[in-house]
Amino acid sequence: MLRTFITIFIASLFFAACAQNEIVEDISSSGSTNVKVVPKEKVSFLLSDFFKEDDLLNNYIDSIFNSLSPHARVAQLIMPAIGDHGQTEATINKLVLENKIGGVLMLNGTKNQFTNWISKYNHWNDSLNHIPFLYSADAEPSLVNRKIINSTPVKKANKLQSKKEVIEVANTISMDLNEIGINYNFAPVVDMSPNKTVGWRSFGHEPDSVIPWSAAFVRETQKHQVMATAKHFPGHGFVEGDTHKKLVYIDGEMKELINYPDLIKNEIMSIMIAHIAVRNNSKYSTSGLPATTSREIVTDLLKDSLGFKGLIVTDAMNMGGVSNIKNANKLAVMAGCDILLMPLDASKAHEDLLELYVEDEDTQAEIDNSVKKIIRAKLCLGIF
Repeated sequence: MLRTFITIFIASLFFAACAQNEIVEDISSSGSTNVKVVPKEKVSFLLSDFFKEDDLLNNYIDSIFNSLSPHARVAQLIMPAIGDHGQTEATINKLVLENKIGGVLMLNGTKNQFTNWISKYNHWNDSLNHIPFLYSADAEPSLVNRKIINSTPVKKANKLQSKKEVIEVANTISMDLNEIGINYNFAPVVDMSPNKTVGWRSFGHEPDSVIPWSAAFVRETQKHQVMATAKHFPGHGFVEGDTHKKLVYIDGEMKELINYPDLIKNEIMSIMIAHIAVRNNSKYSTSGLPATTSREIVTDLLKDSLGFKGLIVTDAMNMGGVSNIKNANKLAVMAGCDILLMPLDASKAHEDLLELYVEDEDTQAEIDNSVKKIIRAKLCLGIF
């Protein structure tokens, strides 16, 4: 593989940061040129730095972002799954080598399998000068022992009796994730419990327990340098049906929005958007489409009204609540989502987003903002 090492002093806006960086350029197996900024000297950031205004961090983000081609930028938004309920290893291998994804969900497998895959993809990305991956898991208390075989046994969420128990469980799960190399947990579930699909996965049906226990889970998780994720926005607890199978509706008031402001105030890193439509709500109707594809929900409500500045990830894009919608991946990005989780065809999703990136200036700006947030998260995780 041809590799040329060049040191570049970039423009004054990020001169200081780039003076510490090495620009590494190579020709990848896909034939495209990849450029990655590699710090000459290790600069450490923490998850707690993500929401801070830090000139050095911002300079690193800009220098890395400006080194990426459109192909590599778009890749950051795409996260397929590997494991018993994900894509085959061969499929993920191809996506990694072609630089078409920015992370991988570890979905139903053993700790040893996940550790080996993560080690392999880290080595490949380093060799190819690709941006390091986010590695995620559905490691919520009620699912973790099924999703990650051989993980340390913990009580299910609906069996926890106190905030102390919640913290202990979050600590146990996070230590396992640290050991495996997973840096992004799609937990906790902050829905109320009436819906039978999510009820056994939640901390109860009263805000007095759901809100403080969720906040405790988030704090403990992120202390371990693992990003936590509140789900399923704008609320799955009071709806009828299962979004894995079909589109379901919030009729009128979004009663579970009260669960989110405290988590946002306490700097939760990520929120997952559900494939739930909102109707009979004069301000935030989704016009029969899922919230994942609604700019009114993702941008107007979550970003602008609630002030969330972290990563916004879709629920799995292969679920029945969204999979039959034409151009769903494009719509989700245009709505303001930062990461597309489990698109039906990750390679096609990359192709579609790259086309959108080149042709639509407004969406290009939206994608650029998402890419910078993802780079920021990766720097704060310390994975560069």
